[in-house]
Amino acid sequence: MSGGRRALPYLLLFPGLLWLVVFFVIPLVYMGELSLRTGSLTEGFFFNWQFSNYSDVLSDYSQQFLRSFIYAGVATLLALLIAYPLSYAISFRGGKYRNLLLFLVVAPFFTTYLIRTIAWQTILTDQSPLVEFLASIGLTSNGRILDTPASVIAGLTYNFLPFMILPLYTSIDTLDRRLIEAAKDLYASSKTAFLKVTLPLTAPGIVAGTLLTFIPASGDYVNAYFLGGRNQAMIGNVIQSNYLVTSNYPAAAALAFILMLIILLLVVIYIRFAGSEALMGDEASTT
Repeated sequence: MSGGRRALPYLLLFPGLLWLVVFFVIPLVYMGELSLRTGSLTEGFFFNWQFSNYSDVLSDYSQQFLRSFIYAGVATLLALLIAYPLSYAISFRGGKYRNLLLFLVVAPFFTTYLIRTIAWQTILTDQSPLVEFLASIGLTSNGRILDTPASVIAGLTYNFLPFMILPLYTSIDTLDRRLIEAAKDLYASSKTAFLKVTLPLTAPGIVAGTLLTFIPASGDYVNAYFLGGRNQAMIGNVIQSNYLVTSNYPAAAALAFILMLIILLLVVIYIRFAGSEALMGDEASTT
């Protein structure tokens, strides 16, 4: 019986571990091996430890890498600026409409990602009422928003906004309101109570929402394709083109690995800057 009890946790972990091995580890190993090959689709790709693939693609597509992280970073910041007050209002002022407001947040997910992006293409077309209005008040230089960095960032912000709202709402809604009341009882103003109590205690939601928004936005290619055009290509568009257009599989695999490593490095730096307690909550600092 004692041996069975010791084996039970491993048996429960086995399905999840098997899933990770089959659908994550094995494809990752294959992609790593593919990134070190040379050749062409017609002649075949041969494994010969071609590490120069990494330096070649990094030098050839450094602009697309930089553009991807700038667009993703700006979209993440905008999503945070929109999501925090919205999540705060739903939690503190939502009342009986709280569930309805949360449903409206996730309602766009009932429509496919591609259709939502094409809808933004229609909204931002030159003849749309929105663009004409923005042009009339001088917010567009040449009467165009589509095929510009602004259109790509707008699409990224909209499509990934729920990934920022939901963690923030959870963090704010689970906040002990008595701590805010105690701060005000100690003569703290509403602004001071927010900066000293609410904001630090909701930091886990900020960190989680930022990561959930920035990581997929960095590798996105749909928004840049439909809203940005050729001159606004992100690194995801380059990977997609190397896989499906030019059939340069080693370059595409090398680009994918470099993207993963850069994102991992940025996430580690961000978490170290924010602090592990901001990611895990107060429990991480007290254990």
